[in-house]
Amino acid sequence: MCYLMRIEGKMTIKIVTDSTCDLPREIIEKYGITVIPAYINFTDGSFLDGIEISRKEFYEKLPNYETPPTTSAPAIGTFARAYKKLLDEGATKIISIHISSTLSGIYNVAVLSAEAMENIVVKTFDPGNLSLGTGLIVEAAAKMAEAGKSLEEILSKLKDLAQRTYTFAALDTLKFLQRSGRISRLKAGFGSLLQIKPVLKMNAGQVAMEAARTSNGAIRHLLNTLQSLGPIESIALVHTNASERAELLRTQAKQMCEQISDAYSMEVTPVIGSHIGPGAVGFVAIKAS
Repeated sequence: MCYLMRIEGKMTIKIVTDSTCDLPREIIEKYGITVIPAYINFTDGSFLDGIEISRKEFYEKLPNYETPPTTSAPAIGTFARAYKKLLDEGATKIISIHISSTLSGIYNVAVLSAEAMENIVVKTFDPGNLSLGTGLIVEAAAKMAEAGKSLEEILSKLKDLAQRTYTFAALDTLKFLQRSGRISRLKAGFGSLLQIKPVLKMNAGQVAMEAARTSNGAIRHLLNTLQSLGPIESIALVHTNASERAELLRTQAKQMCEQISDAYSMEVTPVIGSHIGPGAVGFVAIKAS
């Protein structure tokens, strides 16, 4: 089963992504982007991200789950059906853009499905990012496709954008990174003892973790990182059940980045949120070229 959100358009190049891209529904519908949901797995069953479980419900329950939820990629057949549907609707080429292959198996499943397709060219693209770090690149691809750019032009531009796209977020706790196996129990316990607030950064497929001693220190770290990027081409806010903190972060960032006033503020998919926990806030920024 796949969740397909689209409107009819004149593009022959169609864009496919997955539910971890965190784009607003209005953007998905405006550009006819196909979104394939990942799975969130609990002890009592698996649920399609964004369809069978809401983000609000997930984050409210997350701290109370005795067994931490896991995530899994859609099946190869799910991608194949989505690609075939676009072919039947008149697409001549497809670009399939997904969460970084260093974080998830979703991209690799898309590659296997794309390689098996007949009668249509399906190009997969790994942006080396997550959440709206993927989403802003997906949106850029859809805009270029609508404008009539060629497949080669779009892919060349996406490679450039991916190198300039940074996601960085302040987490409320190390607990969920430890529960999901991303860091050791010893490191998480040591961090909790010192009340460390982790700051995660991602660019070009690489994840780095730094630390602040307080929540305010973590926010200052985010703002300093944003400022260090220099002129910004595009920016968005991301959070995990922390919309008020995200809006405060928007206010704090206005002096260094005018675009932040009109930027998206999106709640991160549970597929990612299960690893970082509620209370996280951050930016996705594309440096000016």
